[in-house]
Amino acid sequence: MFRSILIANRGEIACRVIATCQRLGIETVAVCSEADQHARHVRMADRAVLIGPAPAAQSYLDAERIIAAAVESGSEAIHPGYGFLSENADFARAVTEAGLVLIGPPAAAMELMGSKALAKAHISKADVPLIPGYHGDDQSDERLTAEARRVGFPLMLKAAAGGGGKGMRVVAKEADFAEALAAARREASGAFGDQRMILERYLEKPRHIEAQVFADNHGQVVHLYERDCSSQRRHQKIIEEAPAPGLAGPVRERLLQAAVRAARAVDYRGAGTVEFLVDGAEFYFLEMNTRLQVEHPVTEQITGLDLVEWQIRIAAGEPLPLSQDEIDCHGHAMEARVYAEDPERGFLPASGHLRQLVLPSGTGVRVDSGVDAGDEVSVHYDPMIAKIIVHDRDRVRCLARLNQALAGAFIAGLTTNLGFLQRLAADEAFIQGNIDTGLLDRSGQRLTRTDRQPPSSVIAAAACYWLDHADSHSDQRPSPWDRHDGWRLAGTAWRSLELEGPAGGIRIEACRASDGQWRLELNDCSMAASLQALGGHSWLLATDGERQRLQLYADGDRVEICHQHRRWPISRHTRFEAVEDGPGGDGRILAPMPGKVIEIRAKVGQSVDEGQTLAVMEAMKMELAIKAPIAGSVEDIPVEVGDIVEADSLLLVVSAD
Repeated sequence: MFRSILIANRGEIACRVIATCQRLGIETVAVCSEADQHARHVRMADRAVLIGPAPAAQSYLDAERIIAAAVESGSEAIHPGYGFLSENADFARAVTEAGLVLIGPPAAAMELMGSKALAKAHISKADVPLIPGYHGDDQSDERLTAEARRVGFPLMLKAAAGGGGKGMRVVAKEADFAEALAAARREASGAFGDQRMILERYLEKPRHIEAQVFADNHGQVVHLYERDCSSQRRHQKIIEEAPAPGLAGPVRERLLQAAVRAARAVDYRGAGTVEFLVDGAEFYFLEMNTRLQVEHPVTEQITGLDLVEWQIRIAAGEPLPLSQDEIDCHGHAMEARVYAEDPERGFLPASGHLRQLVLPSGTGVRVDSGVDAGDEVSVHYDPMIAKIIVHDRDRVRCLARLNQALAGAFIAGLTTNLGFLQRLAADEAFIQGNIDTGLLDRSGQRLTRTDRQPPSSVIAAAACYWLDHADSHSDQRPSPWDRHDGWRLAGTAWRSLELEGPAGGIRIEACRASDGQWRLELNDCSMAASLQALGGHSWLLATDGERQRLQLYADGDRVEICHQHRRWPISRHTRFEAVEDGPGGDGRILAPMPGKVIEIRAKVGQSVDEGQTLAVMEAMKMELAIKAPIAGSVEDIPVEVGDIVEADSLLLVVSAD
C-alpha cells in the first residue's frame, strides 16, 4: 500500500479521494492554483503545493508542475480524479517515467479509448455492437460531408478525443452541417487540442446506460452493474441512478458482459466505465471513460464498496478485492448534481460567494462537496457545488428520499439549479422512469421556467415568517408602542406587505386576529394563517384549519420555500424601496458572465434579426452564443476577438429598426 498520494485535481473529487486516503491511513498531498489556496481540498489534505496561476492551463493542466510537486513532496502515486489530466496518455507516461504510479489505467489503454474513432475500430473486434457512422482518418470537409450524407440526417457530430458534451452537435439537416462542423471543431480544439470528428447515426430517443468495470494486474475483470444517466441536457448528466430502471434482464446481462469484453480487449487496469446507448432491446457502444466517473457514488451505494479504495489497491498491485460472484447489488441509488447555474438562462454558469450552504443529511443521504459556506465558486473552473446521493431499498422509496434531500438543501449567494432538480425529480416522466437522453432538451421551458406565482399557502408562509419571525426581536419589547403587530388603542390595524414572486409583485394586507393568527388578504382570497418553527429549517403552516409542513430558508429580505416538491423564491420590498424594471429590449448586449470573446459574427451597420448570433464567448469551459435581443442594425461593437471581459461588460449595441 502507498504511504503518500498526491491528488492532481481540485474540488469535490479531490475531497472525495482525500476522504478515502484518510480512512486508509495514507498521507495526502493536494495541489492548488492561486485561486484555490484556501479551497476545501487544500484544508482537508495533509499538505498542499501551489502549482500556478488560476487558469487551469497554467496549473491543473500543467503535467510538468504536477509531477514535480509529487516528486518533491515524496509522494509515491498520483490520483488524477476526473477531468483535467485524468485521461491524458502523455501525462500517464510521464508519471511512470518519473518513477511514480498513476492510479489509473495504462497509457496505451487510455490512448486507445481516448480516441472515439480508434476505440470504435478496436472494440468492434470484441463483439461489442457499434452505432453506424464514420470514424476514419480522412477529416477533410469534403469527406465528412460525403459521409454525413451516407449516414443520413439527423446525425451526431462528436469530437474524436472528447467527452462531457464538448465538441458535440446534433445536425438536423444537411444545410446546417458546415456551420455545426466548424463550431464543433472549434470547441474540440479549445477543450482537447484535437479537431478530429466522428459521425454517428442520431438515435432519436435512446437511453444512456453505462457499466462500471474494474480490472487488476492479475487478469481479472469484473463489472459492478450499470447506471442510467439518461437525464441529460446538452449531453451533460443531471440525475444518475443505479440500477437502470425498466431494463430487461436479458438486455442487462448482455450489456454487462459486453462491457467486460471491451475492458479485456484493451488490456485494461483499474476503474473504467463503458457507456452504451440503449434503444429498446438493442444497445450500442458509445465510449469508454478511462477514469472514475462523477456518478460513481450511486454504484458505491448499491454495492457497498469504495471505488476509490479499489483504485488504490489495484494500482498498488493487489488483486481485485472481490470476484464477480461476490459482488451484490442492493436497493436503488440516485445522484443529483447541484451546480451554480441559471436554468432559466440556458443553464448559464454562475460564480460568486457562498453566503450560506445548507446540505441535507440523515439516513440514506450522502453529500459529496468541494466547498463550504464562505467559499467562492470560481469563474475559472467547473461550477459544481455538490452531489446529493440517496439510497433506499427500491426506486419508489429512493425517489421519495431524493425529493426530501433536495428540499433539505439551500444555497445563498449565487443562482443554482436546485429548483430545477426538484421539478425534474417530481416530473411524471422521471417518476415513471421514462427518460431518454433528449427528453429535457425537448421539454424546453416546462422544467426550467419559474414565472408562475406560488400557491396561496406558500405566499401565506412567507408573509407569516416576516410578520412573526423576521421581526420577532422587536415584538419582545414590553411597550405596545414598540411592537410591529399593528396594535393601537382603537384596535389592531391592518399592515401591508409588498412581496416579489417569480411572476411579479404580490401585495398582502395582514391583521392580527384575536386568536393570535394572522388574517391575510391576498390573491383575491382571505385566510387565517400562522407559522410555527419545528427546528432547523422545518416549519408548520396552519391555514384555515389545514396544517402543512414545509422547508423555509431565509437570506435577508429573501426566502426560499420548499413545498410539494417545488422551490419558491420570494423577496420582500422594504418600505420606500424603488422597484426597478428588469432589463428591457434597448439593444445593449452585456456579457452574461466573465469570459473571453472568441468570435464576432457581425459588423457595425449590419442589419440583424432578433435571436441572431452576433458573437461567441468562452466561459467556464463552455461556449456562449451572444444573440441579438431585437431586430435592427449593429450600432457599436466595443470589443474585439481575444478580449477578456467581465460580467455585464458591453459587447454590442443594436439599434431597433
